[in-house]
Amino acid sequence: MALITGGGTNLGKAAAQELVRCGAEVVITGRRAEVLEETATEIGERCSWTAGDIREPSGARGIVSTALERHGRLDLLLNNAGGQYFVPAEGITAKGWNAVQRLNLGGTLAMCEAAHELAMRPAGTGTIANVTVSPHQGFPAMAHTGAARAAVEALSAELAANWAPGGVSVVALALGRLATESLRKYPAELWRRAAESVPLQRLGNVEEYGWLVALLATPTARSLSGSVVTLDGSWTTGPAHGPLPPCPGTARCPPRSVAPTVSSGARRSPQAGSPR
Repeated sequence: MALITGGGTNLGKAAAQELVRCGAEVVITGRRAEVLEETATEIGERCSWTAGDIREPSGARGIVSTALERHGRLDLLLNNAGGQYFVPAEGITAKGWNAVQRLNLGGTLAMCEAAHELAMRPAGTGTIANVTVSPHQGFPAMAHTGAARAAVEALSAELAANWAPGGVSVVALALGRLATESLRKYPAELWRRAAESVPLQRLGNVEEYGWLVALLATPTARSLSGSVVTLDGSWTTGPAHGPLPPCPGTARCPPRSVAPTVSSGARRSPQAGSPR
């Protein structure tokens, strides 16, 4: 049984679809009930949904409790939710910084703690997968999320060490440039140049992300616990890697009025309280 945050769209939806194809029961969660309901209906009867706010510990506990009430167990928690927006480092406001940290880092910690306390520690088994980003040497025009995701990787390693004796695995998934609906909302030149910057000369497919998540639903996750699994087509290490290309007509990054990019396809920035 798997629980996916930010499961209503994009990467979270792709992961839910693949897990259901593999025979799993899945609960997707996020803040937009109408989106979650539509996605669960599309995926089928093995997928259900519950709305909640992972940024609040009480919200995270409520989400996990609902999953347990329905299925009696929790084998995989995928912390897929998160959000960020394009802005040069010197333009980050305290409000924007705190919003990104609260969602990407605080929300991930809240879900980890709730899943461990309520489900996985009592059962003596379980896997937690925390989504981060690649490249690891920095994230141009998104210093706020680069910092938050680096913290998630450190958190994942610490939790993996602390919770291993109780049978719980914790793995970080560092994602590169994937062909999500969110990326496609930007000018075509941006995502074409993004694809050209990857040694594979293409963006990653959301289905590939789903396959990786499905792998972590197997006993293989025990051997990967404490590690960072990078899915970026050699973007980080390849000769063509570099900063995200700017949009046409801008010096460094898209204007603040452009819709934010989010790893799960949520349609609002963290300032608006979107799930990842």
